Amino acid sequence: MSLKALIFDLDGVLTDTAKYHYLAWKKLADELGYYFDEDINELLKGVSRINSFEIILQKNNATDKFTSEEKESLANKKNEYYKEMIEQLTPDDILDGIVPFITEARSNGIKCAVASISKNAPRVLQLLKIEDLFDYIADAALVKKPKPDPEIFLTCAEALGFAPNECIGIEDAQAGIESIHSAGMISVGINVMITSVKPDIILKSTAELDFNMIKEFC
Repeated sequence: MSLKALIFDLDGVLTDTAKYHYLAWKKLADELGYYFDEDINELLKGVSRINSFEIILQKNNATDKFTSEEKESLANKKNEYYKEMIEQLTPDDILDGIVPFITEARSNGIKCAVASISKNAPRVLQLLKIEDLFDYIADAALVKKPKPDPEIFLTCAEALGFAPNECIGIEDAQAGIESIHSAGMISVGINVMITSVKPDIILKSTAELDFNMIKEFC
């Protein structure tokens, strides 16, 4: 295959907003009197907002406690907490190696996209001042099926004008790796807690990203 595009997840790949997701869910859980810790938070990586809340309810034996409308409202309340917290993001919060890696890829004619299920992705990229590094940013509001479904990665590939096997996906979550593989792409896993499918390229951190190494893998 000839590499034409790189498709990045956001949280845990471009920046670490996971801590803000954790703090926002923790705040909501505390208000509701539910248990929530980092182990539960790990299960929410790459999962949609409403499905994340469902996991928290399940862990607290409270699945039937709220109506669908109430669940949606509470999940949105968490998102408001999160949006307040991320306003403190700056370019200093970009993960190590990301900007040089993307810059080198682009200088070699590689297109780049962001495949995040977060509706806040455009604002995060704006705060980090890296939105201009990407040729396409998926609109999470239009994605009907969350990861591990391949929809968002396939959407990015189509928007960039390339076949899935011409793209490489970069993720930090198991659900994201499954999504990439289902889309028919090569996967790069950043510190992934592997519970099923292994990433094709396993890295401990974004600092290990090397364009030539990834290109050679293809």
